[in-house]
Amino acid sequence: MKALQFSVTIPQWVALKALGLATKKLFYTGPLATVKLSEIPEPALPSGEWVKIKTLLCGFCASDLNLLLLRDSPSASPFTSFPCTIGHEICGEIVETGPDVKELTVGDVVTIFPQLSCAARGIDPPCRACRTGRVGNCENFAEGALPPGMFNGICRDVGGGFGEYFVAHQSQVFIIPEELSHEEGALIEPFSVGVQAVTDNRPQRGDQVLIIGGGVIGTMIVKTIRALDIDCRITVSEPSAFQAELIKKAGADEVISDGDLFSHTVGITGAKRYKPLIGPDILMGGFNRIFDVVGNSKTLNQALRSLAVEGVLSIVGIGHDVKLDLTPLWLKLQTIRGVFACGYTGAYGEEKHIFQVAIDLVKEKKVEIKDMATHTFRIEDFDRMIEVNLDKARNRAVKTMVSFR
Repeated sequence: MKALQFSVTIPQWVALKALGLATKKLFYTGPLATVKLSEIPEPALPSGEWVKIKTLLCGFCASDLNLLLLRDSPSASPFTSFPCTIGHEICGEIVETGPDVKELTVGDVVTIFPQLSCAARGIDPPCRACRTGRVGNCENFAEGALPPGMFNGICRDVGGGFGEYFVAHQSQVFIIPEELSHEEGALIEPFSVGVQAVTDNRPQRGDQVLIIGGGVIGTMIVKTIRALDIDCRITVSEPSAFQAELIKKAGADEVISDGDLFSHTVGITGAKRYKPLIGPDILMGGFNRIFDVVGNSKTLNQALRSLAVEGVLSIVGIGHDVKLDLTPLWLKLQTIRGVFACGYTGAYGEEKHIFQVAIDLVKEKKVEIKDMATHTFRIEDFDRMIEVNLDKARNRAVKTMVSFR
């Protein structure tokens, strides 16, 4: 079968970090490329609790782009195994089930929660994170019956959505209702990230909310807040005019596009601005809740300085090493939360996986996500898809997908 696979060695990493400054093409074309289209065998079911799925559509995530451009921190490398077939935003059709699979049948159209937690790894008793329902933050991503890998797409033996077939444990699989399109099925994973972020840092009535970064996940956070009918004011900081246009349609009240976050924070929230002897200004007052979908040193420092007393900052963007001035943290009694993957929650009336919450919101037409899917490619044209993602504004691209239909 055809599959887009990622692999890297230390000499390759060193060479690309130097030569890749001249052109990013070296990361995905030529002898040093980190991703290659290959012919590989179909993956086998690891146990009777697994299913094989034929990929219909798979979204290309910003994390996929960061992976192949070697932008990720090496700290995550123990939880990845090479070569791996990338892709985790998937809609597919079950073509084979193991003898111990329950409630899933051949022909079901499904999406998958991609994280490979204790259940998928055959680990019993499960770790503390899995016992408490935060299965997306399992402590055993490098343990058990599978090779290291946090999720489908960076685990060597299970495959990912940029291959014609992959395998998933029954605990990962969610049936897509007939009312939903394949595009919506593939968008459930990024939408779930937004739902989990908002669930963990839920705005209250009258709150001032700031989202830094108006890309796919930033837009999904806006859509989630509006789908949950939370009466709060949403401001988004996003320099791209194209992204700003889309996020206004999604329900943002205001978009900051000139980069002057502090001045706008004063005007929107009534915060007071103070000038230190040296260094950037600091604000007293500000936004009650901030979601930083970029996650670099600049945005995180701005977020802390723009966050109110007892405000909560959710770090959604996966950045590299950062340098922070923690003065606002202690001065304003702030809370910083990490955001990664999804789990179970009782916040919506009964214990549910966030994936099911997301599916229900789309099925009940409380939110529109299909409009996020703008471009579809064949797997053979993966290089063109990468180039479109390197300049989304010029290509008016939001979510690009690979189709095996």
